[in-house]
Amino acid sequence: MQLLDQLIDLVKKSPARIVVCEADDARILAAAHLANQQGIAKMILVGDTSRIQETARRLQLDIHDLSIEDPALSEKRPELARALVKRRASKGMNEEKAQAALNDPLCFATMLVHCEYADGSVAGAVYSTADVVRSALQLIGKAPGVTLVSSFFLMLLNKEHHPIQKGIIFSDCGLVVDPSEEELAAIAIAAVQSARLLLQTEPRVAMLSFSTSNSATHPAVTKVVRAAQRVKAAIPTLAIDEDVQFDAAIIPEIAARKLKNSAVNGLANVFIFPNLEAGNIGYKIAERLGGVTAIGPLLQGLDKPANDLSRGCSTEDVFYVIAITSLQAQTRHRS
Repeated sequence: MQLLDQLIDLVKKSPARIVVCEADDARILAAAHLANQQGIAKMILVGDTSRIQETARRLQLDIHDLSIEDPALSEKRPELARALVKRRASKGMNEEKAQAALNDPLCFATMLVHCEYADGSVAGAVYSTADVVRSALQLIGKAPGVTLVSSFFLMLLNKEHHPIQKGIIFSDCGLVVDPSEEELAAIAIAAVQSARLLLQTEPRVAMLSFSTSNSATHPAVTKVVRAAQRVKAAIPTLAIDEDVQFDAAIIPEIAARKLKNSAVNGLANVFIFPNLEAGNIGYKIAERLGGVTAIGPLLQGLDKPANDLSRGCSTEDVFYVIAITSLQAQTRHRS
């Protein structure tokens, strides 16, 4: 876990305010307590106060240092309602609808981020990915100049049997189903930024395909090649291989045989999948059969960080996503 240790040390220098809206879930509350205790983030818990406190008693956690915002009782509710009406007025939002929407802890938590009472949010242990992403898109929105919000996984190769020992980025494995060449390029550019933040090294990008260097002719290959060319035009100094199979992207000896003019030389650390089907299958095979630690899905392209969790997540998973969200928030404040 060396990379994670480095990221945690980095985030402790300036912990951000991170809100969780499923705070009566034992995994979420335990992770939030640990993150707050270790100086990873200043945690805000959203939910029914009595239910959160009951979960804390059951887990024997002292949460007096954690801020609780109960949607039914919060003094911030009138301000959040006004902001929600303003944000969604074009979609028919009014005061009555806003008050009803704020009864939902996910909406309430996301509005805390929108109104800058929190720097980022984490949800998805109970809510679906669709709910988390919809709330983030509607209430936080895309970052300036960003055309597409996508997702990525931080994949940690840290077992003895792994051929390399490092962190890598897989994108997009959780959100954009069938990206066009323009969208695939946008995903790759966002993943490059995510890699610079989380891998602490220069990105080397593999645009994955069933073809390597035009070894196959097919519209699916053409899409990948053209997307790669768009990325090259946007970031001329980036090391990126166009259509490349996974083995040639990660094993230098195979790259030397298959891809004579490679810019990456089998040392990729950012892997862009051609569609969601490939990405989702790929990360789950790596996680379940390969023993790779998969952290995510993490969202990229939002104006403020809001990250998703798998509903099968562990306390440890939640803790690391909180840490990454805090780091993303730090970076936003510095930019």
